[in-house]
Amino acid sequence: MKTDWSVWQPRERANLCFVTRGDEVLLIHKKRGLGAGKINGPGGRLEPGETAAQSAVREVQEELGVTPLDPQLRGELHFQFADGYALHCSVFSADGCEGEPVETDEAIPLWVKRDEIPFERMWADDRHWLPGCLEGRHFRGFFEFDGETMLAHSLEWLEASALT
Repeated sequence: MKTDWSVWQPRERANLCFVTRGDEVLLIHKKRGLGAGKINGPGGRLEPGETAAQSAVREVQEELGVTPLDPQLRGELHFQFADGYALHCSVFSADGCEGEPVETDEAIPLWVKRDEIPFERMWADDRHWLPGCLEGRHFRGFFEFDGETMLAHSLEWLEASALT
């Protein structure tokens, strides 16, 4: 599989939002949907008429019962799966949240120290961009997967103004 990213179009658009608190990041144990059973950041698909930022806030509220404070766009992820599924994901970070995270039917909240992020229980791409994201860096990543196996990837670190 060799994706021509210059003409690639996503089938769906989604987001992730990583809430931080001091040296900790709020992750979830995902209970259902794409990546069920994995550790990830809260997030999900955009609904009609939503911006990526609006969707990120809504998804964190739905999955964990908290509201992220002033989410900032950090990056864009492009995923092409061997089965034809194509996903564009906007990645946000937020310094803190209103409320205390609670378990929902979608997710179990986990506050994790940044140097103890369980990458072995996450999608294979996360180890490439998440540490930089949590440092406030901006990025654009391109990933090819066959199921849960990453086949190829490329990652660019950017100036904030380069993100759309």
